[in-house]
Amino acid sequence: MPIPNDGLITETNRQYYEGAQGFIANGSERIFTTTFNTDLIFGGVDAWDPNNVDYGLNNFKIYESPSGIPGTFNEITTIYAVAGNTITLPANPINGTYIVVQLKVLSGGNYANPSDPAQLAYGTTVEENYGGYAYISLNDIINNFMVAYVGAGKLIADVKRTDVIFHAKRGLQEFSYDTLKSVKSVEWNIPHGLSVPIPQDYVNYVKCSWVDRAGVKHIIYPTTLTSNPTQPNVQDFLGNPTQDNFGSNIDGTSITDERWAKNNSGFMINNIALGGDAFAYGYNNYGYGGAYGRRYGGDPQHMNFNGTFTINERENKFSFSSDLVGALIILEYISDGLAYDMDTKVPKMAEEAMYLHILHSILSVRATSPEYLVQRFKRERFAALRNAKIRLSNIKLEEITQVLRGKSKWIKH
Repeated sequence: MPIPNDGLITETNRQYYEGAQGFIANGSERIFTTTFNTDLIFGGVDAWDPNNVDYGLNNFKIYESPSGIPGTFNEITTIYAVAGNTITLPANPINGTYIVVQLKVLSGGNYANPSDPAQLAYGTTVEENYGGYAYISLNDIINNFMVAYVGAGKLIADVKRTDVIFHAKRGLQEFSYDTLKSVKSVEWNIPHGLSVPIPQDYVNYVKCSWVDRAGVKHIIYPTTLTSNPTQPNVQDFLGNPTQDNFGSNIDGTSITDERWAKNNSGFMINNIALGGDAFAYGYNNYGYGGAYGRRYGGDPQHMNFNGTFTINERENKFSFSSDLVGALIILEYISDGLAYDMDTKVPKMAEEAMYLHILHSILSVRATSPEYLVQRFKRERFAALRNAKIRLSNIKLEEITQVLRGKSKWIKH
């Protein structure tokens, strides 16, 4: 059944699932325009040439075949031009020639010549597009707001688009912290330096875990047993900080960090075992005889077999205990949703809350707004935000029931 032109879905099934769009040449046309939700990216004037450095910047490849049969396609690597989503080939393809534009995908696509692996369209474009129907872009929210709420006879007679953009971005930031599904995660191996940089769009961490050989996560907790000094000043023999030629204090390496990094070298977290005679001597994973969490009477906050981490504010890095060296970890963190561009996506379940947030924010900063109107939309914003939290919490009764089944287990003494 054809997709209606006025529907919200604009891509065909082939475009969405395969990341490809096909054309059949009529012999008199050499211009083809794609209709992906993803815009074509052309690296440069000569980006059609695989030997050109800009070729790798393209997010697509073009193939042609005389029959359209799999295995008969070959990549077009002769001069062609791209303007927007329109491709202009150097000459009119022969009538009946099959032309396919393939966005780069992890699988490499279905149209490369099997005898030439270099033709595979590797990339991540389509995978990022999957599930996009559940979201609406911030730019669309702003456009919709201007249409629905601004104008003669409406709640806001006139407002600058820049003001709407400001309040929309602030709303997205606030919603991202505790309402929207803005949790991201990165996978790292802990190097011998025991530190990894804070992610580029990081705002706050949610959870940090190391992953065992079975793929199971084990939570790593922050420690209060040590800290990372932000000003490890170099001192003279009197204890005073020393200065450089410009009068600024000289920073050295942190002795606290060095001592902490040298601890627990006998612990191998990947094997879930302690080396040497650690058990015999009652050592804990902090490397000294306090035996935190290893015997009766231990402090519960230190009962942790999974290593620890601190946030080094001076270097803006996550620093881990030495028992985690070489471990595979997953860091889950919050971003504010504004790290890249105006195409930032907002879950549709929070769309109404975004509109009411923008509306209330604009009315509340206007000196002429009646107080009763400001209070009205403050309450409506609160209610819409609460509904969005409930919807996005993704509570499933069956899953809760499965967890609660453990409450009926008999514990034998």
